[in-house]
Parts: sequence; structure tokens; C-alpha cells
Amino acid sequence: MSKTTYESLDNKIAASTLTKDLTKGLDVVDGHGIKKPGEYENPDELYDMLIARIRKYHPSTDVSMIEKAYALAKEAHGDQCRKSGEPYIVHPLWVAIILANLEMDKETIAAGMLHDVVEDTKYTEEDIKREFGDEVALLVDGVTKLGRLSYSSDKLEVQAENLRKMFLAMAKDIRVIIIKLADRLHNMRTLQFMTPAKQQEKAKETMDIYAPIAQRLGISKIKTELDDLALKYSQPEVFFDLVNQINARKTEREEFVDQIVQEVSTHMKNANIKCEVNGRVKHFFSIYKKMVNQDKTVDQIYDLFAVRIIVDSVKDCYAALGVIHEMYTPIPGRFKDYIAMPKPNMYQSLHTTLMSSVGQPFEIQIRTVEMHKTAEYGIAAHWKYKESNDGKKSVEAQEEEKLSWLRQILEWQRDMSDNREFLNLIKGDLDLFAEDVYCFTPQGDVKNLPNGSTPIDFAYAIHSAVGNKMVGARVNGKLVNIDYKIQNGDRIEILTSQNSKGPSRDWLNIVKSTQAKNKINQWFKKEFKESNIIKGKEMIVAYCKAKSINVSHITNMKYQETVQRKYGFKDWDSVLAAIGHGGLKEGQVVNRLVEEYSKEHKQELTDESVLEKVAEASKNKVHIAKSKSGIVVKGIDDVAVRFSRCCNPVPGDEIVGFVTRGRGLSIHRTDCINMIHLTESERARLIDAEWESDVTQEATGQYLAEIKMYAHDRQGFLMEMSKIFTEADVDVKSMNVRTSKQGTATIETGFIVHGRDELEHIVKKLRQIEGVIDIERTTG
Repeated sequence: MSKTTYESLDNKIAASTLTKDLTKGLDVVDGHGIKKPGEYENPDELYDMLIARIRKYHPSTDVSMIEKAYALAKEAHGDQCRKSGEPYIVHPLWVAIILANLEMDKETIAAGMLHDVVEDTKYTEEDIKREFGDEVALLVDGVTKLGRLSYSSDKLEVQAENLRKMFLAMAKDIRVIIIKLADRLHNMRTLQFMTPAKQQEKAKETMDIYAPIAQRLGISKIKTELDDLALKYSQPEVFFDLVNQINARKTEREEFVDQIVQEVSTHMKNANIKCEVNGRVKHFFSIYKKMVNQDKTVDQIYDLFAVRIIVDSVKDCYAALGVIHEMYTPIPGRFKDYIAMPKPNMYQSLHTTLMSSVGQPFEIQIRTVEMHKTAEYGIAAHWKYKESNDGKKSVEAQEEEKLSWLRQILEWQRDMSDNREFLNLIKGDLDLFAEDVYCFTPQGDVKNLPNGSTPIDFAYAIHSAVGNKMVGARVNGKLVNIDYKIQNGDRIEILTSQNSKGPSRDWLNIVKSTQAKNKINQWFKKEFKESNIIKGKEMIVAYCKAKSINVSHITNMKYQETVQRKYGFKDWDSVLAAIGHGGLKEGQVVNRLVEEYSKEHKQELTDESVLEKVAEASKNKVHIAKSKSGIVVKGIDDVAVRFSRCCNPVPGDEIVGFVTRGRGLSIHRTDCINMIHLTESERARLIDAEWESDVTQEATGQYLAEIKMYAHDRQGFLMEMSKIFTEADVDVKSMNVRTSKQGTATIETGFIVHGRDELEHIVKKLRQIEGVIDIERTTG
């Protein structure tokens, strides 16, 4: 396997591959790199490597399912190629190898092999179910759904939507996300074949979402490599500078670590503690994180290496710690006991920083074999093969408490309709630089909270009722301010009072944990329900007054029940409260009530006669009336015609008329979003309309057209736009420009044209400007 660059059967990732600049010397086609055909990896060799890897951790397993998955994937992907130029099947094979290195069960490995089959080939989910059973089909479907991104002009919304999908997929089966992480890891390993812009985008997404999720699920095996690769492509100069600095004293460092390992091994043997001792230099990203957080250079960071001692039992962990503290001088305040107080991602270990005999500080981690597996594989450790008495494989039932973080996120999903708010909460919770603090209740129970948490966070972590009635706090027996920052080991007592008026809005700026913010927001929604109900009523009355709608006609209990059911509320007061706090628009609700009223009182509609004429005109092909605006309308004389502002039709567009209440006829384009989404009763108000032939031919009238442009932001762009308008002698009426963080500009422009031909000519000219991504007409 000379061409295998990343992994081998001994399950080591070659650091030399990570630290090389793989983008150098590549042939470039369409902006991305490609491999030379002689360097393509052989799928059959990779498959042999996969089977050997599975046999290594489970010799007796039946690999027929994996063999079948490989055959199907190879046939399905056929001649498809990756950006690098090599056969597509190489990617699913590598995903399967990464999953095998996590010692996953055969269903997950088969699903990893098939994860792109439903998305990219002729095979369907039913085919997978028929061939491989429900479990594999469910996993493949989960990964396929995660891959379907809902693109919109707002990248933030896309990211939030994808996260929601991801967590819902995790809720069904956590293995879906493990396959997705393996997929992302191989894509990051082969990122050198992407364009530089794509490399930056993928690296940022990996750093923001995938690596933190791998960390939260405790899969450090994947997390550390994702971090290093993300750093390599997002900040290549920083990464390679760090590599050079670490390599400069590599030999010296390796000798130092070897000496420590030897000394520790000897002492452990003398103390009759059976253990395995190994040393390593820390990962590049963790070193970089320390440099940024502590504002230090590489030379100033003393714990660049860690020595790991793996023992048989928890008792041996503490015995080994005693031996180590006798051998070397511990550095005060640098001891952490994650065995007694595990991290939220299940990580357990003893950490201590010591001073060596040559005055060089270093870190030692002590853990059991089981803890080591959990640290490396995290949640994935639950899907190792297990043999039951009858010889069939079964998957160990997942332990509920291990997934408490996931359950909490699913609760937030239910409570939150706003994507941006949800994204901020998740980002806060997945914060890469956040460490947890551990503190105690007066009864001695341990609570872990995000770094920087306050007594308010602690109160809500106990129960929302404690938080809502909190009036103060004692830390280690002393009264403190509510914005006190909790330190590790603090013993916290919350003071409550039945006379408390509840949380203050200022608390939202003080609290650190997502859970506390969510519970405080819920309290405000409930507490101000009464005033929101009154406000909601007033807003409905004001809206009806503005639209000349009789309130007493539409506030019938029957209509209200129908509307509240439609919006999913249990009573009418809840609908009013939602309008009051801004969760629902009063216009939406009133229009629904009017619709219900209309169903029973059709004859009472003031403009019913207009609609009757329309129906009659359609049946009897009666005379056609012309209006001053150059619009031809069937069956109606003397009708006031106006052009809608939502879609701004111009001569040449396909149009339709809509009878408005008391304001004549409004003309819309047939692709206007407001026309597409009309209710059944509103559709009866539509009238056939068309442009007079001389209007489209002579092109003398003046009509407002509105377009939306998406472009890469750059200097001089607007100047080039205005030059095109000036040369075409076009009168620009409005322009609105906004730029996203990703550097994409959205330009909304309104200008006067004589007809569709002129509009198309201008759009064609605008498309020729450098950096234009797309141009579309506004449709409502």
C-alpha cells in the first residue's frame, strides 16, 4: 500500500502527510487540482485494507454484507470521478476505512460505503432496504438527508437549517452523524484538490460545526485531525510556521519524551503497577489554541508534550498518580481529576503537570483502558461488535445519560422558531474555546457549567423554579453578586424568595449557559401573557379599522377555533398573546378570519357583483373593455386599474388581474409570489388580463421594473452599473445595497423601462459585469 497516504493497518495517521503542503506541484484544471493518473489509488487494494482492518478488531465477523455493499457501490458509481480525477468509489472506501478505525459495527460500515449511492446514482432508498435491510437503509437515508442543503441567499440561515437537520438525524440514530464525520474527514484530507475559495469555506465549516460536534460526542480520534486540517487550510501561513517551529527542535523534544517514558515505566514496574506508557507531542491545533488564548509563542508554551499512562483499574490510576508525584514536583493548580468529575462528552482521566529533573514542564494523563477507548472513540465506543450467547451480533444499548446534551438541543429546537436565535445558541454551546467549570451544590452534587457561568446559570441548572425565584447567592459561605464568575470547586447556595418578581431582562446579558437563556426567555413569554393578550386584541382592531373590516363580523367563536387549530394553539388567548409578543402577524390572522366569514357570507361581499361579471364574461365571451393604462380586461367597463408594487409588471410580461376590496383592479405578473399563494376563495377574484397590442409594439409608456442582483463585492462595481444605466438613458428610481460577511453583495434596483425587451437588454448588459453571480426580477 505505498500510495496510501493517511492510514495504515496499525491505525496511525502519518504526521508527515498532514504537515506537507499537498497543493504544491498539482496540475490545475478549472481552478482545482487534479492527480496524475499514475497516482490514483487502487479501489481493490483499499477494500483489502478495509477487510484486514475489520478482521483486526473482530476476527470472526461475517463480512458478506460489506462485500455486497462494495460491489453495489462500485457498480453504482461506475465512471463517476472525484475532483482529483480518480474513481469516485475511492471516497466511500475511505469513509468505510475511517469507520473501521473507530471499530464500528458492519451496518455502519456498509452505510458508509453506500452513503452517496441514493444521492448520486440510479439506486433508491427502497433498493437499499431490499438488499441490506431497514437498519442500513435508515442510516443511508439519514446521511443523504444531511447532504441536501437548502441554499438561500443567506448563508447563516443555511447553516442553521443544516444544524437542525443534523441534530434531528442524530436523534434518530447517532451513527448517522458518525458516518457524516467520517465523510467530512476524508473530504478534508483531500481538500488540496478543491479551489482555494472552497478550501476556506470547508475549513471554516469544519472548525465551526464538525470538529465541535466530534468533540461533544467525545471522538477525539476524528476531532483532532479535523482541527489540524481545518487550521492547515484556513490559515496556511500560521500552520506551516507552527510546523517549522515545532520541527526545529524535534530531535531534542523526542529524546526528552523518551527519557520521561523510560523513567515512568521503571518506577511503575517497581511499584507493581501494570501499565502501558507512551509519549506524544500535542496536536498542532491545540498548541495554536493555547498560543492564541494565552498570547504566547511556541517556546513559551511548556506543556507541548503529554505522557500517557494506561492502567487496568481506577484504583491503579490513583496509585500511579501517587508514584508520579513522588518522582517529580507537581506544578500547583495544574491537577485536574476528570475521573471523579467527567467532562460532558464522557471523557475521564487524571491530568497533572510536573517539573522534570532538567527543569522542563510536561503533562501526564492517567486513565484506564476503558477510559482510553471512550476518549478516543467517544459515543462510537457503543457500536463495537458484541458477541451474544447465540453467536449473533447485537449492539450494546446506548446509555441515556451519555446523550443528555443531544436531548437538551432537541428541546431547544422545539422551543425556537427563529433560525438565527437557534444558531447563536448552538454556536455558543459548541464554542471551541469553551471549557467547563465544576462546582458543587450544598449537598455535594457536582454540576458542570460553561466557563464564565454565574450563580444564575447554576440556579437554572438545578431547576427553572429555583432560577425564577432567585434573589441572591452564597459561594463558599460568602454572599456574592449575581454576576460573580464561578470558579472550579466553588460550593454554591442559591437564595430564593416567594416574593421575587422573577428574572430581570438584564440577566440575559449576564448568563453564559444556553439553558439559562432559554428558560429566562420562556418565563417572559408566559409572564407577560396577559399584557400580550390585550396588545394582540388592540392590534387586530387597529388592522381591521385600517382595512375597513367589521370586527364584530369576524370575531365569531367558530371562526376563531378554525384559525387557532390552523396555527396550532390550544385557545384563542394564546393566539392573541402570540400576536402581542410578535410571534404571529395580526394581518395573517385577520385574513384567515375574513376567509372563514366569507365562506358563509358570500352574497354579502361588496364587490361580489364584480366577480359575477368576471364569471359571466368567461362563460359568454362578452365584449372586452380597454383601460387608460393599456390593459385589456374581460367583461368590465370603467374599472380602475393599477399596477401592483410587489412584482411591477411591464409590457410583454404575462399578466393577470386581481379584484381588490374597494380599490379596483390590481395587475400582477403570473409568476408573482402573491398570486401563486392565493387561497381557494381568493382565486375567484382573478380576472384574465392582457396588454393592448399597440402598447407592446410602440413601447411609449413608462413602467417601473425592479431587479435583484447577487455579486461578489468589489470596488468600482456600482460605478460600472451606473455607467450601463447612463448609456442606456435609463432613469434609476431606487437602489439598495447590502453585503454579507461572506463578501456577497445583494443589490436591489428599481428603474423605468418602456417594455420587457428594453428590460432584458439592460439585464443582459449587467450580467457582463465582472463578479455578477445572478440577476432575478422581484416576484413579490
